[in-house]
Amino acid sequence: MNEAVRVGVLCALALWFALIEIEIEGRHGWAVRLPTWFRTRGPAGRVYGALTSGKPLTGYHLFMASLPLLILHLPFGYGADWSWAAELMVLAAYLAFAIGWDYLWFILNPAYGLARFRRGRVWWYSGAWIGRLPHEYLVAVGASFAAAAIAWPLGRGAGALAEQGRLVGGLALLCLAAMLLAPAYRRWYRWMRRPGADERDAVAAAAAEREP
Repeated sequence: MNEAVRVGVLCALALWFALIEIEIEGRHGWAVRLPTWFRTRGPAGRVYGALTSGKPLTGYHLFMASLPLLILHLPFGYGADWSWAAELMVLAAYLAFAIGWDYLWFILNPAYGLARFRRGRVWWYSGAWIGRLPHEYLVAVGASFAAAAIAWPLGRGAGALAEQGRLVGGLALLCLAAMLLAPAYRRWYRWMRRPGADERDAVAAAAAEREP
């Protein structure tokens, strides 16, 4: 796949995931108001908490966060050659993608925006911050470059780091564009929810009439 197309598709996917999650979660991040399960204890809960600075494992995040990883493996299902180097590049892409997706959620979400994305205002980022970013962001991006660096001697070649740099750069440009377009998106978000415009009650009433 052409590298520009690859970066463009991954950036579009990160944007779409962020917009979908805004529709699902609204102002209540980390699935706190969703009908899903939460685990902080037990092997899975403890391991997940250790890897994510104490965040609870939820059924929602188990499937939502693993979905893009599954998508990134689709090329192998369509004939691309698998190797450990290729797998490391998938991991590198996923780590950068996940941070771009998460940051876009905050940039665009009318309940947050950059003004409220700071230490002490986001309960699931209760750990250390570096400037205006949670340290997990910088760790994940650094780990993505480390994965690409390991892929280099395993057969990916010297272009592995440059490839990862282009993806991270593309996601950074997308986030900058989202900052500029966020006011327009938030106006549309509120317009779709203005009083009298939503037809949820009518749909719910019709559905209730047809339920057994």
